[in-house]
Amino acid sequence: MSTVLVTGGSGFIGCHCILQLLTAGYQVRATVRNLKREADVRAMLKVGGAQPDERVSFVVADLENDADWPEAVAGCEYVLHVASPFPDNVPKDENELIVPAREGALRVLRAARNGGVKRVVLTSSFAAIGYGHEPQETPFDETNWSNLKDDVGAYMKSKTLAERAAWDFMAKEEGNLELSVINPVGVLGPVLGPDYSTSILLVQRLMAGAMPGCPRLYFGLVDVRDVADIHVRAMTNPAAKGERFLAAAGDFMSVAEVAKVLKSRLGPAAKRVPTRELPNWLVRLASFRDPAIRLILPELGKVKNTTNEKAKRILGWAPRSNEEAILATAQSIMRLGLLKG
Repeated sequence: MSTVLVTGGSGFIGCHCILQLLTAGYQVRATVRNLKREADVRAMLKVGGAQPDERVSFVVADLENDADWPEAVAGCEYVLHVASPFPDNVPKDENELIVPAREGALRVLRAARNGGVKRVVLTSSFAAIGYGHEPQETPFDETNWSNLKDDVGAYMKSKTLAERAAWDFMAKEEGNLELSVINPVGVLGPVLGPDYSTSILLVQRLMAGAMPGCPRLYFGLVDVRDVADIHVRAMTNPAAKGERFLAAAGDFMSVAEVAKVLKSRLGPAAKRVPTRELPNWLVRLASFRDPAIRLILPELGKVKNTTNEKAKRILGWAPRSNEEAILATAQSIMRLGLLKG
C-alpha cells in the first residue's frame, strides 16, 4: 500500500488518523516537532488498539521552517495536513497563531507539489465558516466563510486565512496536485493519552466539577473517529477533489445539554457535573480571572447550526451521534485518570 504523511502526528486528530490509516493497510509517516514524542505517539496508538510496528515512522518537521518538508513528503502518495496551533488562551499577538497556520499550510502544499504527492487533505475548521455573521436561521454549509471584518478572534482568523491561502495556492497551481479540505466543529471522542484537543477540556472540566455552571454557549460536536474517517474518505474519493466538507455529527448543542447527557448516562460518575445555566454577565465577570474564558465571550448566547449533508452525499460519511461522542470522551478521560485536579 502507498505511504501517507500525517502532519501533527502527536495531536488528538492526527493520532486517530494514523490509527485508521493503519487499519486500512497504509504505511504512515508522521511529523512531530521533536523525535522524543515518538514513544508517546506509539503508546497512544497502542491505547487505540493498533500495533504501531515498522509501518509507522516519524520525521521532524516544523510548520515555521522549510528545511525538513521535502524529506517528509518524499515517496508519499497522500498528505493529511492536520497540524495547526490551537490556543489554550488568547495570544498576546494574533500573528502567533495566524503565521504558523497560514505559512505552514503553504509550506506543506509546496513540498507536496514538488514531491509529486497526489492529494493533500487539509484540516481546516468550522472556525473558517461560521463566525462574524449576523444571527441566521439557515444552517451554515460549505459555501459560507467566516467574516473577518468582524472581530472574530485570533483562532478563527488563523483558520480562515490558512484555508483561504491554501485555495488561492491551488487556483494558481498548474501541476497535478489535488486538495480537499475538512472543516470539523468541536472534536470530542476517545482520548488516547494526556495530549488532547482544547474541545475535550469542556467535558473534562464539567466532569471534574471545575465549572460552577454552564455558560450559554452553543456548538457543534463530532467524534474524532469520524473526523479521521472523513479525512481518509476525502483522501481517495475522486469526487472530493477541490471540495471542502463540514464534519458535524448533528445539531448544535448547548453546554447545559452536554451536561445533561453526562448526568443522565453516567450516573454517580457525573455527580460533579453542574447543570444550571450561568447568566452571561457572570461569565464575563469570571473572564477577568480566567483568560481562557475570554475566548468564548464573543459567542455567548449565539445559536448556530450546520449541515453535514454534503459529506454524507458525496463521501458516504455516517458519523456517530452527539451523545456517543460525549460519552466516549468522558469514559476515556475517566479510564486514563485525567479527572484529577
